Amino acid sequence: MNPLVSFRNVSYRVGGKDILRDFNLNIDAGETIVLLGRSGSGKTTALKMVNRLLRPSKGAVLVEGTTTTNWDPILLRRRIGYVIQEGGLFPHFTVEANVGLVPRLEGRPPHEIQARVHALLEQVGLPPAQFAARYPRELSGGQRQRVGVARALAADPPLLLFDEPFGALDPVTRVELQRQFLELRRRLGKTAIFVTHDVREALLVATRIALLHDGRLAVLAMPSEFLKTQGEEARAFLSCLDSTVAPT
Repeated sequence: MNPLVSFRNVSYRVGGKDILRDFNLNIDAGETIVLLGRSGSGKTTALKMVNRLLRPSKGAVLVEGTTTTNWDPILLRRRIGYVIQEGGLFPHFTVEANVGLVPRLEGRPPHEIQARVHALLEQVGLPPAQFAARYPRELSGGQRQRVGVARALAADPPLLLFDEPFGALDPVTRVELQRQFLELRRRLGKTAIFVTHDVREALLVATRIALLHDGRLAVLAMPSEFLKTQGEEARAFLSCLDSTVAPT
């Protein structure tokens, strides 16, 4: 089986600086690849190449066997659900209108869109009778993020991109949404690329962890294997699992 997403010798250079260097990675259908790394390591740059928000300076990114530069960008992005911090919701749209945006652009019948939206709101823990008519400003941060996930799923795309989706949330809400993500993955079997700098989150949600360092792939391993990795950058992240702050 061919990978759903493939990075082939991808480099990205901007302003005289190399952000990604000879990056290679294959992502198979049904897995969750976590791109883990420090700020500036290239993880979000790699993510944005998948839906052609960025183009490689060298090499190629393939989605479903076709290079992103040969995709119609609109069609490509409709095949990909994209979740960012705070959900990236349109403030003047209701929850229902936000979630149903892509199916509406695809011309699906209104009754079908409403049924799909309401089913997804139930799945992410937002009963439509209570939340469908609300606006983003009337929601908590965790609720907005749930709406963002529902919107990403609305057109039933084969691929989901998550760009540090839970980073701005309080610790309790973050854990709740991580668990919900795992349940949705189990139930729906979607392929996901998930960016984070939190090693705990990576170990929880990943089927494989791709650790980036200075624009290069430093480690690619399943979580159980990553815990045993001896590389310097991996050990730096794993040391965070043992770190504690002394009371003052």
